[in-house]
Amino acid sequence: MDFAEELKLRVSRVEDGIDRLLPPASEPSTRLHAAMRYSMQAGGKRLRPVLVLAASELFDAPGAADPLPAAVAVECVHTYSLVHDDLPCMDDDSLRRGRPTAHKAFDEATALLAGDALLTLAFEILPRAYSGSPALAAALVAELAGAAGSRRLIAGQMEDLIAERSAASTPDGLRFIHENKTAAMIAAALAMGGICADAPDFLVEALRAAGGQLGLAFQIVDDILDATSDTATLGKTAGKDAKAGKATYVSVHGLDAARRIARERSESAVAILRRLPGDTAFLAALAEGLAKRTH
Repeated sequence: MDFAEELKLRVSRVEDGIDRLLPPASEPSTRLHAAMRYSMQAGGKRLRPVLVLAASELFDAPGAADPLPAAVAVECVHTYSLVHDDLPCMDDDSLRRGRPTAHKAFDEATALLAGDALLTLAFEILPRAYSGSPALAAALVAELAGAAGSRRLIAGQMEDLIAERSAASTPDGLRFIHENKTAAMIAAALAMGGICADAPDFLVEALRAAGGQLGLAFQIVDDILDATSDTATLGKTAGKDAKAGKATYVSVHGLDAARRIARERSESAVAILRRLPGDTAFLAALAEGLAKRTH
């Protein structure tokens, strides 16, 4: 398998889906839709939508649904979270994916509304794309909403903000932040791929479990790179976590331990993925590569 080529093909498919499913920038309100496209078409790893596609490909079920709309919906939610995360009232960052953040390229109010619109669009795409199968649409909406709501993604973001003002961060508190702010959406992406392919419940649960481990590894590596890399390499402001007093695996556990924990979580994710049916080579290689990435 040529992993780089396989990844490129899936990312290209995601980019095409984004272009097709987002409102055109020429549609009123033009400024809002331009900001939505600016944020969604800024590049990036496209990890979450690629996971949706790759998980769906594991199962050769008759009548399996096209996973691309689900993949785009996941990326809409992820991008909205980044747009809001970068706002001055949150992490106050000026760089994302190597270019100005949405509130710098447009303005704070436009960025806020673009994020709101992307979140809403995700839950417009799913029932519209899967209208021929109401049960499938409902399952996908429930999976994504559960991962993105006040008990998972937003809860993790809230606790992350609180931790910046806390005198001390605990390992349990930090794990809660990472499991919810990052890992929940990665787990949902894999599960949604399985749901699109009509995989049995126990296999969808295995995909969620792998995503939880992979998501932790991904965020821990992010913590490590923030402490050890540079802004040009990352495409976002390096060293910002320490400056803000943010709780990270590096600040709580130390650099060596953070690297060990990331490796262990990645290995756990790969072990789960390799036990799944179908050709798991691409997914396993993707999981292994995330723990070794440099940006």
